[in-house]
Amino acid sequence: MSDDAPRRISRAITPLSTPAVDVNAVLRFPLKPDATTALVRAALDEDQAHQDITSIATIAKEARVRAKLVARAPGVLAGVALAIEAFRQLDPKVTLRIDAEDGTRLARGTEILFVSGHARGILGAERVALNYLQRLSGVASLTARYVDAVQGTGARILDTRKTTPGWRHLEKYAVRCGGGTNHRMDLAAAVLIKDNHLAALGGDVKAAVDRARALAPAGTTVELECDTLAQVESGLAAGADILLLDNMTLDEMRDAVQRIGTRAQTEASGGVRLDTVRAIAETGVTFVSVGALTHSASALDLALDFE
Repeated sequence: MSDDAPRRISRAITPLSTPAVDVNAVLRFPLKPDATTALVRAALDEDQAHQDITSIATIAKEARVRAKLVARAPGVLAGVALAIEAFRQLDPKVTLRIDAEDGTRLARGTEILFVSGHARGILGAERVALNYLQRLSGVASLTARYVDAVQGTGARILDTRKTTPGWRHLEKYAVRCGGGTNHRMDLAAAVLIKDNHLAALGGDVKAAVDRARALAPAGTTVELECDTLAQVESGLAAGADILLLDNMTLDEMRDAVQRIGTRAQTEASGGVRLDTVRAIAETGVTFVSVGALTHSASALDLALDFE
């Protein structure tokens, strides 16, 4: 599990005017520059941004404009590097100024980014830039609401693998921007023995944990999903590192936490909502995992306004 947060800059970066500035390094974006370039290029190609017939037909090639990206609703920002890359690919000489970076809590009206360059390029990149920013900022914003809801309990908010195919690294990065913690990145990152794994072993918890210890790489975390308090006891006896308390009642979770003590970490999972997460965290669990962070986040309302 990782909780590496994006670095916060204390001043605007002004200007970002050519590829000489490595935005990924400045903003601590998780993708390598080549990967960011390829990802954004594919999005621009999908949108046929180089063949924007509306802009080509109505705007002179040499026309230049200034625009600013603003928040129309409060939230948490994520995805600035992708937006910058979109503008750069459509206008390599574009000038940008960043006034808010990933992880910034935005008020309505907060100015995020200023763009100056060729009108055709900025218009062609606008939708791709906003698609990245609105989606990822939506994930960061929802995560922040859950993190705020459990503040003071000691519990940490986890994401899951319920991510958009091809966007996992981006969405899990957005979770970190919102103050959440990443669960395993993929199936190779850790052992998580769930009910279907146990069904394939005839329900033998000890056999499942023992095989995981014997065959997984040394140091791999072994987590066991528990539907009942009896499974919790079996998981403790087998030596699992983390016990996932799946769809348990609050009383069952409190009982499980008391039984476990310091012998393992605990994770609450299953149907967690904003109106229930505080009570779940107060049972004493180590983590609360929330699939909704990535599969149900609404886009944050952001806009590019021309000056």
